[in-house]
Amino acid sequence: WSDMEFTAEAIRRAERVRLIIFDVDGVLTDGGIYIGPEGELFKPFFCRDGLGITLAHRAGLKTAIITGRESEHLRYRAKELHITEVYQGNLDKRAAYADLKAKLGLADEELAYFGDDLVDLPIMGQVGFPAAVADAVQEVREVAVLQSDYPGGHGAVRQLIEFILKAQGRWEDLVASFQAKKSMEGLAQ
Repeated sequence: WSDMEFTAEAIRRAERVRLIIFDVDGVLTDGGIYIGPEGELFKPFFCRDGLGITLAHRAGLKTAIITGRESEHLRYRAKELHITEVYQGNLDKRAAYADLKAKLGLADEELAYFGDDLVDLPIMGQVGFPAAVADAVQEVREVAVLQSDYPGGHGAVRQLIEFILKAQGRWEDLVASFQAKKSMEGLAQ
């Protein structure tokens, strides 16, 4: 376990997770939006977060994205990481959440959501495992059952995924698969 503070309740809730939903700006990225000379937008993604998502998939967990902005860069990144459930342009995330839950046949307590700002609160109040990045706004940190030691776009996603995988007893087998030099096919960072 990391140095991150957690409770027995956080472990209990993490054990039930089958789907992890991510916000993008401020969670999968540092929240910055970089604008090029032609008006194009760029966002930095962190490789260790990407590998964490791949590890979640290897452990049998599903992942999804619900975000308020539209971005071709995000479409590309989601495809690269094999995240098939991507909802863009949803500042009010409740309809996307309801659609995702119904589509996958999951209950609230089987879902995790990683957020950082006020627009994430409606979903965080519904999921069984709401989590926050270190630099999330106070209201989000208060709702979260677990808060990363890292800010968005700098390893928070990886740390929170590791917590879930450890709570479910899956982390050691994943690490052992790398040490045993098993196939790296399908890995993405």
